[in-house]
Amino acid sequence: MDMGLQDKVAIITGGSYGIGKAAALSMAREGARVILVARRADVLDEACQDIKTATEGIAIPVVGDVSDHEIADRVVKTALDNFGRVDILVNNAGASMAKSFEEVTDDEWEFDFDLKVWGAVRFIRSVVPEMRKVGGGRIINVTNLGGRTPGAASMPTSISRAAGQAITKGLSRDLAKDNILVTTVCIGLIKSGQAERRLDRMQTANANATIEEVWAESVRGRGVPLGRMGEAEEAGDVITFLASDRASYLTGIAVNIDGGNSAVL
Repeated sequence: MDMGLQDKVAIITGGSYGIGKAAALSMAREGARVILVARRADVLDEACQDIKTATEGIAIPVVGDVSDHEIADRVVKTALDNFGRVDILVNNAGASMAKSFEEVTDDEWEFDFDLKVWGAVRFIRSVVPEMRKVGGGRIINVTNLGGRTPGAASMPTSISRAAGQAITKGLSRDLAKDNILVTTVCIGLIKSGQAERRLDRMQTANANATIEEVWAESVRGRGVPLGRMGEAEEAGDVITFLASDRASYLTGIAVNIDGGNSAVL
């Protein structure tokens, strides 16, 4: 199936590992030129090299923090300087924080919203004028299940992700006339850097703990119907589909990537 991504230009935040890297790799295989944004230069450079080796495509790293007010414009300028256009934005940067309401400090609320909400808003503001120039585009916001069905001790992440989902729906209405389609993927249990960080915490109590034990414990705790963690590549391929010509009648929707774990459709 031709996805219609040949020579399209995609900006992917949080692109150095996990879902962001998987989406970039999947798009590059379809002929897209990808610009990856992340904070750690060494990991980012390695991700771009991996993509180039696997696909013989083009992957450009831009080191930066999406909570920096200037980074979005700098990334878009990089896209225009190298390729003259922007077609796709994947707002994937984020970090998990889950506490009860009374435990979350003002600084934690501000950090979480600046990273996940304001970071996405700034990138969207920067890319929309360029997408209009080329006749349309795709914006995919990576959120999670907690934004749709917040649980106990799930703040501030569940709230900032709910904001990302509301932005998706409202923006899809605003930008439909410009053929800019806006969707969100709601992530469940996916193998990622967050699981690796959880392993580090487990190993302080049990030096012999393995990443497989982390995954198994997570699946048991959540009761995932498919009985396993999702692979980053599975999420990356769904994101690529939403960015493609094959998804040209999909906007304002949320797609769960969760092994059937969500309590809602």
